[in-house]
Amino acid sequence: MKKILIVGAGGQIGSELTVYLRSIYGNNNVVASDMRVNPMLAETGPFEELNALDIPAYAAVVAKYNIDTIFNLVALLSATGERNPKMAWDINIGALVNSLEIARRFNCALFTPSSIGAFGGDYPKDNTPQDTVMRPTTVYGVCKVTGEMLSDYYFTRFGVDTRSVRFPGIISNVTLPGGGTTDYAVEIYYEAIKAGKFTCPIPEGCKMDMMYMPDALRACVQLMEADPAKLVHRNSFNIAAMSFAPEEIYAAVKKRLPDFSMTYDVDPVKEAIANSWPNKLDDSCARNEWGWKPEWDLETMTDDMLKIIAEKHAKGLI
Repeated sequence: MKKILIVGAGGQIGSELTVYLRSIYGNNNVVASDMRVNPMLAETGPFEELNALDIPAYAAVVAKYNIDTIFNLVALLSATGERNPKMAWDINIGALVNSLEIARRFNCALFTPSSIGAFGGDYPKDNTPQDTVMRPTTVYGVCKVTGEMLSDYYFTRFGVDTRSVRFPGIISNVTLPGGGTTDYAVEIYYEAIKAGKFTCPIPEGCKMDMMYMPDALRACVQLMEADPAKLVHRNSFNIAAMSFAPEEIYAAVKKRLPDFSMTYDVDPVKEAIANSWPNKLDDSCARNEWGWKPEWDLETMTDDMLKIIAEKHAKGLI
């Protein structure tokens, strides 16, 4: 990777991935883009206002900067998508198809993340294998499965270097999430510091795979730098770091903040979505094919999250 374009750079992953990639490849070699200018990202490197559904504008940005690698992070998330399925399809698939076409025309490598939301139907919920039944019950999941298949098609049909991972829930202390079923696992830390209590929308006992943002960013780079000759799978790799239910993350927070309390007010839409997803992914293919290995677990992540959020709160930043 020498000249990188991040499409959808203003989102939860994109805003941090931009900074991370610039620290590795240099500020001027990583172009951030989104529908609106992100002042923080625009201060440290090139930034383009770009609607990924506008393919001529998209192509012009790729040509302007001589891009060789694209990270397509444009997506409406699971819970948000269920409120407007057609919009979710139009945005998620529209941005993907344009990214694939641009990558084909300009000979770019392309990363488009998939998700645990791609799973559904009668499949093993524990140690969910790399290759299994995928019949998702949300439009977000349908988009992700479609994206995996289209990306594989463009690789086999046109030779486009497509790669992706199935992200679990991503937990970050930098950017707040935007409408995902796993968002509670971020919100609990903020509310623990700000209010000392939290109302959880996910029921007790409902396990989901999660990952701390530093591991997620490392996975993106590690996969895109991997030797293509070693990749049996491309779209998309299971990756995992930790799996927990709400009461487990609550216990981890309470161990550090004894006065913290949590109640439940279950959101039936999020509950149904969560129950259709894996409890824990088998990521042995990623480990074997490109050396994936997480560095963070629930305990170390909780220490880091609470420390950083408390510092922000003390400064009046949240």
